[in-house]
Amino acid sequence: MTPQELQDKKEEFIRIYKEHITRPGAEKLLEYLCSEKSDFFTAPASTRYHGAYEGGLLEHSLNVYYCLRDYLARPRVKELYGMEYTEENIAIAALLHDLCKMNFYTVDYRNSKNAQGVWEKVPYYKINDQLPYGHGEKSVYLIQFFMHLRKEEAFAIRWHMGFSGPEDANTVGKALEMYPLAFALCTADMEASYFMEGSVE
Repeated sequence: MTPQELQDKKEEFIRIYKEHITRPGAEKLLEYLCSEKSDFFTAPASTRYHGAYEGGLLEHSLNVYYCLRDYLARPRVKELYGMEYTEENIAIAALLHDLCKMNFYTVDYRNSKNAQGVWEKVPYYKINDQLPYGHGEKSVYLIQFFMHLRKEEAFAIRWHMGFSGPEDANTVGKALEMYPLAFALCTADMEASYFMEGSVE
């Protein structure tokens, strides 16, 4: 991603955030994300899978937002499943679901052969977890330092990994059944990860 593309995506994120997330504390959270204390807008989304590059987390968050909006706009979802959520619910769940990946990765170097067969040091991302509080639950924890989450939003963010996380399958299934936004967010997250982004290798 070029510096201009990164800047454009950051502005897009901020525009959507400000337009749709207006509850008390939202402004302070955005202020924090934009501060030097946070690497949210430059962090990767993973070490070597989807979004493993500068700005990958930002791009992934936007992709999930658009996927979630599209999923929830389907007539079947509205009419048959009765899934009706506000623009704020959608923006909070999607844009902030991976806040746990902020300040989570660091750059290190390893030896690798280049195209000419010469060894050289190349950068790569590695995990440096300074707040080992899980995945979805860490995002919920971080958000609630700044603003209150509605129950459905909190559960959606907590369980957005669905069955790909380490939790007991029965617990995951129960959460997705009780909180349909969690199922929708999980679906949007997988769509963005596997179809829109994919591995960089």
